[in-house]
Amino acid sequence: MHLGFEAHGSEQARDRAVGYAEALALLRPELALGAAALSPADAWHRAERLFCGVVGPDDERCADVAGHPGFHHAPGPGGLGWATADPTPAALDVD
Repeated sequence: MHLGFEAHGSEQARDRAVGYAEALALLRPELALGAAALSPADAWHRAERLFCGVVGPDDERCADVAGHPGFHHAPGPGGLGWATADPTPAALDVD
């Protein structure tokens, strides 16, 4: 799915993209929240992931925004929280 929108600057674009992705995940739970990415118009090769994606102890992926500080959290209310020594997701690429 592709969603186009206008934003004034990269920070506003990231905030809006995260908000849209989280809202869509609530409305359409079959969509993979962790696959959400942000790219400038007509620059798909510059896509940046929006969510952390670190794999947790039960093979869930962290649903917090990319680059967040502190513990990781599984998606959903009451999702498992965990710490990790490696703050980067293992082999998580955005196509």
